[in-house]
Amino acid sequence: MVKKRWVVGGVAAASATGAAIWAAPLAADPDGVKDCGPDVAKLAFDKAQADAAAEPDWVQAGGTINDESCLNRTAIRGIVAPATEAQLADALAYARANKLPVTAAGAKHSMGGQAFAKGGVVVDMRRMNAVQLDREAQTITVGAGARWHDIQNKIHPEFAIKAMQSTDVFTVGGSIAVNAHGMDHRAGAMMGSIRALRVMLADGRVVTASRTENPDLFRHVVGGYGLFGIVTEATLDVVPNDIYQSSRAVIATKDFPKTFAALEADPKVGLTYTHLSTAPGNLLEEALVYSYSNVPDEAGLERTPLAEVGAVKLRRLTVNMSKRADWLKSLKWWTEKNVEHRIESCTVTRAQAMQDGEACLVSRNDPMHDSVPYLYNKLRDETDILHEYFVPRAALLPFVAELRGVFKRHRTNLLNASIRAVEKEENALSYAPERAFSVVLYINQPADAAGNAEMDRLTRELIDLTAKHGGRFFLPYQLHYSGEQLRRAYPEFDAFVAEKRKWDPEELFRNSWYDRYAPSA
Repeated sequence: MVKKRWVVGGVAAASATGAAIWAAPLAADPDGVKDCGPDVAKLAFDKAQADAAAEPDWVQAGGTINDESCLNRTAIRGIVAPATEAQLADALAYARANKLPVTAAGAKHSMGGQAFAKGGVVVDMRRMNAVQLDREAQTITVGAGARWHDIQNKIHPEFAIKAMQSTDVFTVGGSIAVNAHGMDHRAGAMMGSIRALRVMLADGRVVTASRTENPDLFRHVVGGYGLFGIVTEATLDVVPNDIYQSSRAVIATKDFPKTFAALEADPKVGLTYTHLSTAPGNLLEEALVYSYSNVPDEAGLERTPLAEVGAVKLRRLTVNMSKRADWLKSLKWWTEKNVEHRIESCTVTRAQAMQDGEACLVSRNDPMHDSVPYLYNKLRDETDILHEYFVPRAALLPFVAELRGVFKRHRTNLLNASIRAVEKEENALSYAPERAFSVVLYINQPADAAGNAEMDRLTRELIDLTAKHGGRFFLPYQLHYSGEQLRRAYPEFDAFVAEKRKWDPEELFRNSWYDRYAPSA
């Protein structure tokens, strides 16, 4: 009996050791910037051509650059990082003299080549990151390179951002360039909270763009992917950092329109978002609806300092394990429904005594103060790709029903699916010409030729499905779509390009996306 116990114990120990060895790389911190794309040849550059303008103060001369997809490594002339508008103007003068394309970049989370162009000058805007709060006007004036994470820390606990993405890793300039939207279903996208922009044009002039000053430029710069000029500064609305009670409900996806209608009709609900099941057994058929409702604060409840995300390795392990097997996807969804809310901390002091994960009090800033460190890993042979599709609100359920079939046919490794509400957006290249629901997808793919080929096929099918239901797809993601698909979704695209050439006749501001899809002059 002792021997048998020893054998069983040894097998159990060996199994535990094997599981730990298997899990270790799935939980490991990244060991640098992830680069899983193919090598590209560096470009030769003749410095004699630069006589017409002084060489910029390069932070990287020559070499290559990539984005957060890690699949788009591109050879460039170099990277400059201006701290002032004068330094930015010098960089533009150099590029004009040498007929080099210029692209502004921030966190480089756009995965469709919007952050650089082959052979171009990349302007890293992150040193232009000042944040100035005007309490009386309830605005902030910020450099385009400021990250939302840092802005929140600056204005908390008194104020909160009105409109931004649901995570805080992006820069303001990048968010403006794509007209980002987030968890506030009433605020709309970025455009609605912008008071004014300072924009440097291709000739180095700086102009103001707003609804009343250069309004046509304004509606092209917002959601214009950096092609009309470089935003150097933005003045944005902020709102009081209200106290919210968090709520969650597990529903059948078919009941989502009714559930959302009730949330939208309730004036107390300030933020909401919804996750769909990625478990193979009920793929996209079950939904977890999160909402945050305003709580009266006559007593002046204390807002604790914004905290960084905890349990990063455990969260990373959970995400990465779900990529490996269907049963682990099911376990991840079960955990989100039944466990995750019970270990979340309530950030408002009074709520700490409640010990109730279903009725947690937080400030408005808290749900959006997430830099998603658990999504970064050291898995070099794979990458995780975002997609986003906008469909008219009445078309959501038939769209999701067909989406489920597409994923099953392609055996898509779907990590997350969520729904957000967007209002009609009136910028020139609008993803929402009418009120819509946004379906955001996070998909794992192998980082090789076969993985890219499959993602190409999947993307084109998803775009065609969206078009069938009268919707549009978000442009700052992988360039797997055809020019015909782009123009079908955005029939105003050629007019957008023609307007760009009025403001930038020499086409100084370019990126890989523009170079691929813009019609020849």
